[in-house]
Amino acid sequence: MAGEQEQSRRAWAILGLAIALCGLPLVVEFFRHVVGPRTTQNTVVRELIILALVAVLFWIIRRKEKLGWDSVGLGRAKPGSTALWVLIAILASAVAITIAFGVIHVLGLHFGSPDARGLDTLPTWVMVLVIVRAGLAEEVFYRGYAMERLQSLTGRRWIAIAVPLLIFAIFHYRQGAGGVVIALLTGAVMTAVYLRTRNLWVNIITHFLIDFIPNIVLPVFMRD
Repeated sequence: MAGEQEQSRRAWAILGLAIALCGLPLVVEFFRHVVGPRTTQNTVVRELIILALVAVLFWIIRRKEKLGWDSVGLGRAKPGSTALWVLIAILASAVAITIAFGVIHVLGLHFGSPDARGLDTLPTWVMVLVIVRAGLAEEVFYRGYAMERLQSLTGRRWIAIAVPLLIFAIFHYRQGAGGVVIALLTGAVMTAVYLRTRNLWVNIITHFLIDFIPNIVLPVFMRD
């Protein structure tokens, strides 16, 4: 019986990994190539589908793997420690972004997404939805779940680090080679922070702020 339960958990973990590593890119590419132009309605539906995948993953963790939230870094965290690590992660990410732009400049890499114009036409509340989804889903998928389950399934830490990081970086191919470099370096920072803290709340909050400040807060001040 114990062996059957372990096999069942392993099977569900493999399914969870498929969702974590491939779900988000598949949904985004489907909407990009099949659904058509980015509109408010299409964007909201896309984001809700991705959030639904997060909910499915949570269901797998709790109901099928029968594991706690701490198994993906979402256990109770000390507010003071979390805030301190968020600050550290933001500063480290700023350094990583600076280095990435240096690499982009030296190598003459292309950076810029053809989707940027579509984003500019979206209402602010939709942009906030996109940013919240990105902070939650990408960190749950590529850091919390993928890293923890690859570590437990393979027993190899380097696989748990390298595979999610590479997929996360390649997923940003629409931003050009420069976008991949930025995602790789900032993703490496997020990976290191999670390995050090095992507190996914740090990653989620940091990811949200890194997207929210330049895309929502700064434009408000620039308009004023």
